[in-house]
This record gives sequence, structure tokens and C-alpha cells, in this order.
Amino acid sequence: MTTSHPALIASLLRQAVQLQQQGQLAPAQALYRQVLALEPQQFDALHLLGVIARQQGDAVAAIDLISRAIAVDGGQARAHANLGVALMDAGRVQDALDSHERAIALQADYAMAWSNRGNALRQLQRHGEALHSYQRALTLQPNYPEAHCNRAIVLQEMGRYAEALGASEDALDLRERYADAWFARGNALHGLRALTEAIDSFERAIALRPAWVEAHSALGASLQRLGDFGAALAAYDHALALKPGHALAHYHRGNTLRSLGRIEQAVAAYRAALAHGDDPQTIAFALASVGAGETPATLPGEYVRTLFDQYANHFDQHLTEVLGYRTPAALDELIRGNGHHDDLDIVDLGCGTGLCGPYLHAYARRLDGVDLSQHMLDKAAERALYGELACCDLVTYLAGRDQAWDLAVAADVFVYIGDLAPVFEAVHQALRADGRFCFSVEAGVENGADYVLQPSNRYAHTLPYLHRLAAATGFTVLATGNLAARQENGAPITAHTLLLRKT
Repeated sequence: MTTSHPALIASLLRQAVQLQQQGQLAPAQALYRQVLALEPQQFDALHLLGVIARQQGDAVAAIDLISRAIAVDGGQARAHANLGVALMDAGRVQDALDSHERAIALQADYAMAWSNRGNALRQLQRHGEALHSYQRALTLQPNYPEAHCNRAIVLQEMGRYAEALGASEDALDLRERYADAWFARGNALHGLRALTEAIDSFERAIALRPAWVEAHSALGASLQRLGDFGAALAAYDHALALKPGHALAHYHRGNTLRSLGRIEQAVAAYRAALAHGDDPQTIAFALASVGAGETPATLPGEYVRTLFDQYANHFDQHLTEVLGYRTPAALDELIRGNGHHDDLDIVDLGCGTGLCGPYLHAYARRLDGVDLSQHMLDKAAERALYGELACCDLVTYLAGRDQAWDLAVAADVFVYIGDLAPVFEAVHQALRADGRFCFSVEAGVENGADYVLQPSNRYAHTLPYLHRLAAATGFTVLATGNLAARQENGAPITAHTLLLRKT
């Protein structure tokens, strides 16, 4: 052989890179392996073989090969960035973040590493840092569709749907045939309740990627929310034909069947969701809501949190303008009509966006709020009426805060809690002597159980149960009332309001 090793290696590498760029991975691999036979520690051959392994879906081999390349030369930012992507594929998110940050330390203007760092941070639920990382990538490279799309995804997860819509459209302006951006746009529009437009976006994503299970399932969710239950079922069935074990599609299919009154089929769908890994607590309450299981003591916290995170941006308008919601005003009337005092320290339990805030603030020295949904609390903070706003389960929040408040209020909160004994005990402990507790519940049937989980996934409680519980916990019932709390499918929902005094 007349060609020296360095010259031969350079020639083989040039050919291999060209083939890899053309998508001819197998012959490229063969050439890289020839290089390694000549020089086992050749950086480019190890690194690019690792890149091909990832392209072929073998994250373990990719991590091994790229790590060996980095052991040869640890100063190459692109190798650290590619290792980070392979680590993400393997589910090693913290390790992936570390790799992307090493890439950035070596090359601070590496836009792809900043964007991929954002992906890792998003998986770690560090949304604010992820958003900063995507913005840094876009500052370095404004025409970067992936960074715009990733930014849309994290904004959507943060409940900032209007901004997410803008970011997804920025991505589509740069690349019209971009399935991920159409999907992100659909999710943002769904969050904004622009359901017809969301459906169009999901359909565009599916046209570009027909076997995308999540897009079919998301299409079903928008069709379901729009009330087109037949089309929603067809979308879920399509998703399940592609992936029979897709738990979320089974669960949402069950909700759609329940809306159609096809209860036995809904039960079967819920049980299929459970069999394929859905959360047992979520399925337990879904089954209970259609009479196919024991009534749980409370709804899953994650269910309630997710529900209201998605609801936060249009919560006030939907309740007051669409559902005719008037519970805060009714509780205020009960408090004012029974010898209330001003300058009270008040806690708003399950405060949501703060609809009770303007009423309570009028006689509050200090007004605190607690809710499971951070997105709802962000809206409450905009009212500038609350001292403390805590994202927490209300019983956990009250624990250890003995005699901290004069008044505790819970408007339309106990519809998500069946067994109220732990709540009453925690509130009693948290109130000062002679403190008051004002709340609402949906009215249950008095010849039935103390509380029931309704098909609406909301609990209804009976007055005798509440009177017994008050007496057992150390409260005196000062006043009760009834009201049509809101509308559901055009019919009024009756609620009880109660005012208790700590004895």
C-alpha cells in the first residue's frame, strides 16, 4: 500500500461524512470502522459513529461511542452536545443537562447547545430556566425554527398560551412543513379554547406525520371539548390502532363514552387505561363517577392541579359569563349578615384566581391564599390583594399554623374533596378562638350517602353530614343558605352555603 495511514484516514473520513450527509448510514458506518481499524482512538470516527447510532435509535451505543471520542479529545463542544442529545434519548436528563452545559462552556455562542439545554431543563420542570435557554439560542440564531418550537412548548406548559401560540407561529414562518410546530400551535389554541383552529392545527400535524399517536389523541381532546363526541371517538380509536397501549387515549376515550351515556363502554375504556399504566387514583375516581367503584375520599391532587392549570387563563370569564357563577357573593352575604368584624386575618382556601379576594379584602387586615394550581395563583397575584399565596394542598398548608386566622373561606373548593373531616380538623386548629369558617358545597341527596362523586367529577355533600361533622370537630353552625351556584348544561346546580363558629 502506497498511501500512508494519515492520508488514507483523511480520505476515508471525507467519504464517510459525505455518505452520512446523504443519509447513507450503513456504508458510512463501514468506512468509519475502517478508520478505527487503522487508528482505534480516532476522534471523528468514534464521534460520528456515535451520531449514526443515535440516528438509528441505539442510544446506548451512541453514548458509548461519543464518550470514547470525548475521552480522546474533551475540548470539542459538538461532541458534548451530541452526547447530551443521546443521554436525553436514554432518559438520563440530568446527565444530558451536564453535557450541554459543558458544550456551552467550551463554545458560548453554540445556539443548538442552548436550545438542547432548554429541552433538558424543561424535562426537569425548570421551566423558567428552560425559557431563558431557548431565548439565548434565539438571540444567537434568530432563524432557528426548533428553538422557536421548543419555546412554544415550554410556554404552553407554563400556561402562557398566547405567547406559546406566537412562538409556534414564529417556527412555522421559518418552516411551514413542521409537524412539531403545528402540534405546538394546536396545544396553544386548545389552551386558549380556540378549538376549531386547534383541530385544524392537529390535522396539519397529522398530515405531515400520519402515525403520530399523540397528535391523534390531542385532536380527540379538542373535538371532545367542542362536543363532537363521534369525531373524538374516531380520533382516539385511530390513536389506539397505532398504539393499543396508549393509556391517555383509553382514558379520554372513556370520558367521551361517558359523555355519550355509554357507561359500560366507558368503564371498559377506563379499565384499559389502568391496565396500560394510567394512574390508579385517577382511574379509581373515574370509575366511581360512573358508579363502577367505591367513592374515593378525595380527587387526585395531580388531576385537580392539571385541570386548573389548563383552566387559569379563562377561568374568571367562563365562570361568571358562561356558568353564571355567584358563590363568592353568596358567601360574602352570609359573612356580612351574621355579625362579622373588620380587620380580620383571613385565609382563602383554594383561592384559585382570587374571585373571593375583592369581597374578603374589604374586611381583611391580612388576606392569605392557598391553591394547588400555580397558574391560578399567578392570576390571583395580579389582583394585588393577597399577602401570602401558597401553592400547596390546603390541609398540608394549614398544618402547624395554629390560631393563625380569624376567618377561613372555601368557595366551591369542597366539590373536589369527599371526606371533609381532615379539612374541618385542620381549619379548626388554624382558627383563633371564636374564629369563623364559611364555605360552599354542591347539594347532595339527603337520603343517600354523606357525599357522592357525580358524573361531573365533582362531589356533592348532604347538610346532615356537614352538621354532624361540624359538631364532631368543635364548630357551631351559625347560618346556612342555598343558591343556584352555577349552570351546567343549561340547568342550575344547587349549592349549600354554611357559616360555622369555632367553639
